[in-house]
Amino acid sequence: MRIVVGIADMKVSNDPEAVLITYSLGSCIGVAIWDPAAKVGGLLHYMLPDSALDKVKAEKNPFMFADSGIPRLFKEAYRLGAAKNRIVVKVAGASQLMDSSGFFNIGKRNYMAMRKIFWKNNVMVAKEDIGGMVNRTISLTVNDGFTRLKVSGRGEFEL
Repeated sequence: MRIVVGIADMKVSNDPEAVLITYSLGSCIGVAIWDPAAKVGGLLHYMLPDSALDKVKAEKNPFMFADSGIPRLFKEAYRLGAAKNRIVVKVAGASQLMDSSGFFNIGKRNYMAMRKIFWKNNVMVAKEDIGGMVNRTISLTVNDGFTRLKVSGRGEFEL
């Protein structure tokens, strides 16, 4: 069963048949987490680094922002039996697709916000595919944690 994670969205599952997938990662970041013992997987697609940018939107949709979406992704995985010390984290995105001059640097700011959150919480990133001027699609198979990445101009491969 394919479960689509929209933009500014998050899904967590313990269904072994589930494949979580998110499309259109430009400056946004897709964070895929998977616990191999609990067989719990989660995928977050956030757009912006800091919920202080728009507190009303953050309250309405916490998955829009790194600082409110990432903690909720992990908490929801814990609720289904995942444990922090077993979780494998893979991330993709943070390109400069709509900002070739680098004026806004949303992709870099998204990436730095995520790294800061992970550093503060002792979370290691196992693999990542970050930056450039490309679109990405990331999917996670909940049963085995297989993470597939599709990158424009580079094809599909395991992340």
